[in-house]
Amino acid sequence: MKNRIAIIGSGFSGLSASAYLAKAGNEVHVFEKHDQAGGRARQFTSGQGYVFDMGPSWYWMSDIMESFFADFGYKTSDFFELISLNPQFEVVFSEEKISVPESLGELKILFEQIEKGAGLQLEKFMQSAKFKYEVGMKDFVNKPCHNWSEFISPKIAKSAMKLDLLTNFRAYVAKHFKNEKLRTLMEFPVIFLGASPNNIPALYSLMNYGGYAMGTHYPKGGFYQLVLAMKKVAEDQGATFHFNKTVESINTQNGTVRSLTIHGETYEFDTVIASSDYHHTETLLDKEYRNYSEAYWQNRTFAPSSLIYYLGVNQPIPNLKHHTLFFENDLDEHLDCIYGEKKWPGKPLFYVCCPSKTDDAIAPKGKENLFLLMPLAIGIKDAEPVREKYLAEMLSRIERHTGIIDLQSKIEYKRSYCISDFISDYNAYDGNAYGLANTLGQTAVLKPKIRNKKLKNLLYTGQLTVPGPGVPPSIISGKIVANEIIKLKHKER
Repeated sequence: MKNRIAIIGSGFSGLSASAYLAKAGNEVHVFEKHDQAGGRARQFTSGQGYVFDMGPSWYWMSDIMESFFADFGYKTSDFFELISLNPQFEVVFSEEKISVPESLGELKILFEQIEKGAGLQLEKFMQSAKFKYEVGMKDFVNKPCHNWSEFISPKIAKSAMKLDLLTNFRAYVAKHFKNEKLRTLMEFPVIFLGASPNNIPALYSLMNYGGYAMGTHYPKGGFYQLVLAMKKVAEDQGATFHFNKTVESINTQNGTVRSLTIHGETYEFDTVIASSDYHHTETLLDKEYRNYSEAYWQNRTFAPSSLIYYLGVNQPIPNLKHHTLFFENDLDEHLDCIYGEKKWPGKPLFYVCCPSKTDDAIAPKGKENLFLLMPLAIGIKDAEPVREKYLAEMLSRIERHTGIIDLQSKIEYKRSYCISDFISDYNAYDGNAYGLANTLGQTAVLKPKIRNKKLKNLLYTGQLTVPGPGVPPSIISGKIVANEIIKLKHKER
């Protein structure tokens, strides 16, 4: 008899888990509160013909995606065209701009031009980062992290010193580069891991390798093509998706999950996986069955939230790349507003994605599709007038960079998205956008557990558990939890 499995949520971890579990012969049902799959990576189309990816836009660590599809006999190219961006992105500083080239060799030349000796230092940095990537993404992140004994192996012991687990990322970067702009360039990839570079282990230089060395890509048609492809793989294995279905409670009996209540109706399952927000999922249980108290969540360090604007602009915008980082202001000052004072930033940094520079199918001809994102502290008030104030600030800096006059008047479509939207759409704790910070105290075994400690048939997956935030880690998280269930079932036979 097939094991009936329910998965709550169809973000990347839920999509991944559903595919692996259906392939293993289980009857898999995915329940999604929205009308489409993808979670934070949903997509929408405006009435004027603009197509907007709602969340992820940096296609990094492409080998992780390829590995997922390979497990089912596919390649990404079976589903979408992947375009390598050149330049990968541009960083706008107060007095100059730096474009990061597609080739690591060209990046080395660029570093040497900015700081004598920095080219060789970049080579050393990336050699070490490659080692961390290969060990980290193959040996570390695939562990279920029940206890530290999983990490006891000759290979990991031999690698321990080279992984720089106890060195903070900022100090590690400073060892290699003196120029402030180069340091900022190297620190940028870890910002969305959820803490200042001072508090992130140097292990995460693997992010620099996964981005700068492996390249920045774009799936033609938008990031949502990855969601559609993963959903198709899961359905081909036999998984069934149910949309506009909100799970209202997880029902237990004699220390076991028996059913879910969805829109007032009860559905029985043998196993339940929560790909939904971990904290919210626990509120669907009686208190006695929750892994963590409210105090536990209040004491966690969360990755940022974001203010996002989706804009349709009625003319081409010159001098703007596919990805542009506006870093004219002090990085630490903005980070302190996120993790220290927890307030709206006085001198913000922000990011612009203009995918219509690469893809003519996501905006009407002669027009531009803009995605603006400003990292923010979680839990702060985000009323519309405040959002609009920061939009005006971002637009003025885009105008300065591109030479466009009165960009506001060229906007024919506008939608904002912020903290309260993350809460209402995803039940995200305090409106976080990226899960828990990857600080040393919240790494591996120290993250929220993938198994419920009191209910053996309830498990958790996604960016609030192992291995952490981001698209590739979420895909891996789904595979980890699927393997745990498959192992449990083998033991029971």
